[in-house]
Amino acid sequence: MRRTLLFLPGNNPGNVQNGGIFGADGIILDLEDAVSPSEKDSARNLVANALRNIHYGTCEKVVRINPLISGGEKDIQTIVPCQPDALMLPKIERAEDVIRQVELIEKAETNGQKPVSVMPLLESPMGVSQALEIALSSKRVVALCFGAEDYTAALGVPRTKAGKEIFVARSMIANAAAAAGVDSIDTPFTDVQDEEGLVEDVRLMKSLGFKGKLVINPRQIDTVHELYAPTTKEIRWAQRVISALDEGRAKGTGVIAVDGKMIDAPIEARAKRILQLAEMLHLL
Repeated sequence: MRRTLLFLPGNNPGNVQNGGIFGADGIILDLEDAVSPSEKDSARNLVANALRNIHYGTCEKVVRINPLISGGEKDIQTIVPCQPDALMLPKIERAEDVIRQVELIEKAETNGQKPVSVMPLLESPMGVSQALEIALSSKRVVALCFGAEDYTAALGVPRTKAGKEIFVARSMIANAAAAAGVDSIDTPFTDVQDEEGLVEDVRLMKSLGFKGKLVINPRQIDTVHELYAPTTKEIRWAQRVISALDEGRAKGTGVIAVDGKMIDAPIEARAKRILQLAEMLHLL
């Protein structure tokens, strides 16, 4: 699951060391925006040592590297042999951007190393417009991530809590990710004091099909996880659907219905997803 991916500054030893205790599904050790140019080298070395020596439990280990034009190639050469689970690739605008970086990743991997996945970060109108091509650019792509701050800056519009200005971009990214069979991860909600706003934002992006959210503060994690957990009502509905299908198929019934509604393949798939998630979260 990638319900939450928590950004941690790569130049902060305390956060880097304790990344696994915050409860996020994944951590993003950030070498890009969170690190000043004068600290890039020290942050890169700190993150490399952490990946070699710190056990983060079941937490997915992601490193956001810099763009290739500003240190990204050196990031790849240093970080990849330390066996992160994935690299977040910032400022991706075309499939070629991903392909080039995947080539560098392959060269940096050591013999027998588990292949490093990639998560393109779409932060511009061009990147959003090319979302499907980017998602299909490599088998290593496991998620498309959305960065709304740079995106709205490029549009020349203010970033608002209501998010009307990013609705279309969100829909395009979620749709492209679903078409490619990868996860879609939504932009951070930056006001860590606004719990109600976070709840509304997560509900909206979940309704659009996003599978998780980038978070910038550990306080946001439990809220996002709670909203992504299936409700008791949803679990009971899913159990009734699967039970009805099993019973109908055993009897050879042609049409199977629950609450007067015919159960077709999409309904069955949705019910199975709910029960799978409930089982993973130990709700059954």
